[in-house]
Amino acid sequence: MPKVFSMDFISELRWRNLFFEMIPETDGYLNQHKTRGYIGFDPTAPSLGIGNLVQVMLLRLFQKSGHQPVALLGGATGMIGDPSGKSAERNLLTKETLEFNKEKFKSQFHKFLDFDKGEHAPLLLDNYDWYQNMNLLDFLRDAGKHLTVNYMLAKDSVKSRLETGISYTEFSYQLLQAYDFYWMNKQYDVRLQMGGSDQWGNITAGVELIRRMGGTEAYAVTCPLITKPDGTKFGKTEDGNVFLDAGMTSPYKFYQFWLNVSDAEAEKYIKIFTFLERQEIEALIAEHNNAPHLRNLQKTLAKEVTVMVHSDDHYRTALNASEILFGKATKETLLAISERDFLNVFEGVPVFPASKSIFENGVDLMEGLTASAPVFSSKGELRRVIKEGGLSINKEKITDEHLKLSSSDLLNNRYLLVQKGKKNYFLVVAE
Repeated sequence: MPKVFSMDFISELRWRNLFFEMIPETDGYLNQHKTRGYIGFDPTAPSLGIGNLVQVMLLRLFQKSGHQPVALLGGATGMIGDPSGKSAERNLLTKETLEFNKEKFKSQFHKFLDFDKGEHAPLLLDNYDWYQNMNLLDFLRDAGKHLTVNYMLAKDSVKSRLETGISYTEFSYQLLQAYDFYWMNKQYDVRLQMGGSDQWGNITAGVELIRRMGGTEAYAVTCPLITKPDGTKFGKTEDGNVFLDAGMTSPYKFYQFWLNVSDAEAEKYIKIFTFLERQEIEALIAEHNNAPHLRNLQKTLAKEVTVMVHSDDHYRTALNASEILFGKATKETLLAISERDFLNVFEGVPVFPASKSIFENGVDLMEGLTASAPVFSSKGELRRVIKEGGLSINKEKITDEHLKLSSSDLLNNRYLLVQKGKKNYFLVVAE
């Protein structure tokens, strides 16, 4: 007796704005059968980025719907590069780099997907396993003959590159991805492929290849490409990609990315990147619309995603670091965050180098902040700021102009944070 699932996967995607297109009858099949569905990830970087997080959310929702997700690592296809969405040829990665990246991806999948779900536990596969010993002539004879050049040229991923040029290497990517779907359909009874809307051509090529090579019935679902309001690629900042690895993008910067999205983006992203229920999300949006200046939608989004990707402790550290700029921090707060987060918080503020020896020997405040590290143009200006209550050092108010500064005042044995008024920060770096 076919099983009817309590959570309709396609309906869930629709209300979360994660549905773009599907092969007809996909929803009916998923509602009646426990199914294996996959998404491919080419390990072209040492970490998944937040662009990949969309696909991770698809797999997690698929698992929550009672199905079995399959994450396919492109150990083979990563050597070639998918031309979809690219205007120029990719740089090819070495085998060593791909192996390193694959191991990083594997550890991240174990964090984001639930591997303790018994029959719903994910499968983690690598297409290098079935390509490494494959004979080229066998592949061309068995798979290549089923998809015509005309059929492949009609796909957007290829068509868009015909003017600028596309190598045979990248042209063959479509056939390899199609064969992946066929191979997993045959070996693991994988019936569904998911991906971004730019993957539709590659995905339907796989469905067609399965049909022509006598596989079982196959289906497809795509989600919209997530873009920023200006139309540029989601997940890119001025500093580059936002990664899910804390060593590549600090939890503080990760948190800040989500905290600083616009109201419209926050309303969109909280459906896509969190597992909050519909009723809770709608209440949050209504609350935000009544008091947008509080930015509660952004704060909730940033918290939920940071806790999911990193941890609750990382979220609290990022929150403490964020509050430094808004006058809520103390010296203890500054000492509690890492040097990396500290520098991230004060990235771009004026920096004044100073000799570490002056702090070791002790230096008068007036001398230190006007001559040794000229944060202030004159002692007169510094006295006026102190008198007006506008000087803080390491978030502590300074009222004594005769104060001496020493090594014990240096944060991380190197930094002195000087604040003039509420918003003007300066960093003295002892070297």
